[in-house]
Amino acid sequence: MARRAFVVLGAVQVTLIASITLLVVPLPAIQREMGLGRPDLALLTSAYGLSFSGLLLLGGRLADLYGHRRLFTTGVALFAAASAVSAAAPGFAALLLGRFAQGAGAALAAPAALALVRSLTPDPARLPRVLAVWGTLSVSGATAGSLLSGVIVALASWRWAFALPVAVSALALATVRRLPAPEPRPGRLDVAGAVLATAGMVALTYGLLHAAAVPAVAGGLLLAAFVAVEARAAAPLLPPAFLASPARAAALLAVLVTAAASATHTFFLTLWFQQVRGLSPLLTSAAFTPYLLVLVMGPVAGRLAGRFGARAVTVAGLLLGAVAMALFSLIEADTPYAGVVLAGLLLFPVASGLAFSGATVAALDGVPPRQTGLGGGLLNTAMEAGPTAGLAALAAVAAAVTGPRQDPAAVTDGYAAALAVAALVFTLTAALVGVARSPGMRQP
Repeated sequence: MARRAFVVLGAVQVTLIASITLLVVPLPAIQREMGLGRPDLALLTSAYGLSFSGLLLLGGRLADLYGHRRLFTTGVALFAAASAVSAAAPGFAALLLGRFAQGAGAALAAPAALALVRSLTPDPARLPRVLAVWGTLSVSGATAGSLLSGVIVALASWRWAFALPVAVSALALATVRRLPAPEPRPGRLDVAGAVLATAGMVALTYGLLHAAAVPAVAGGLLLAAFVAVEARAAAPLLPPAFLASPARAAALLAVLVTAAASATHTFFLTLWFQQVRGLSPLLTSAAFTPYLLVLVMGPVAGRLAGRFGARAVTVAGLLLGAVAMALFSLIEADTPYAGVVLAGLLLFPVASGLAFSGATVAALDGVPPRQTGLGGGLLNTAMEAGPTAGLAALAAVAAAVTGPRQDPAAVTDGYAAALAVAALVFTLTAALVGVARSPGMRQP
């Protein structure tokens, strides 16, 4: 029962992450059908991520207060209903509302799913392996979303992109009600912290995604106010002591950086494949098939973490990620696929699998069962914030290098420079994770 439940919970996690990118390739088809402008497309692209990332901390806390199984069921049901609404959307408003609601459901389900996985693994010796496998599911989801979106737009209507979320949700709802779950420990909800954290994350994410200074600054100020409120709250949403461990903070940084690099280099290479090399959407999706290697990285990373420790596995993944980004940074306008591009595409799934697995184990090490939802929410927040911050920063680097010229060589130079910066960030993060040690977690 436990193994089957893990498979179902893992399928949900993969689907939640895959849903972020399911509409990326079909966007031109949606634009033609609904007559949308660029601002509408930008908002539609970011809607899911805005509500997902903004509500994760709250979702994790609610799971700890009111029950992991209850919040998982609620989140998956909302996610399924929103997916069905999106598939049948008659126009832009309904589709946008569906995407926002999908993200809200995902924010409730994701932290609770991780908490349920932990409750299904009572053996402390086996838990690191299980968490290491779980750590690879997010990058598997991102890969699945990119591949499926290209296939769907080539073979059928974009509306079929929502069939997978509905089917997986139905399977999960039929399975999870039979799972044993710890009794919830009701307590007070930090309403002020929840409002500040949600509003701050949404505003900051929106500002970074759309290069809008006012929302980004407002989001930063709201998050600063959140930190101040949490320091004085009797029952804080995010206890300051939760991040007192340098090892945990470094692990969360590793998740953020790896997620940022994963989303950013995929974005750049997708544009390079189609705009510079002239590949079709279907061939572009096919070009990323080496990323299916990540499917075997969970068990491998679990064994390596058990033998060498989570920190060593995380550092190895980050260093391999730096090599992969360095390979991508060598691209030119006429670089063939079989060469540095293919080498990087084969190496990065190994790197991200190791980094995500090791960092997931390290980030949740020492977290008591009553705070597993919070730990899952924080881990997923780092995973969701990374792509937004990384894309905003590296796109600015690419634009600065490209300058006013928009010819293939100049555009490629911009992408290459941004990917070289990503390689440097990976290297610096590996050094930081390597020296970060936990002096012992002081639990609130």
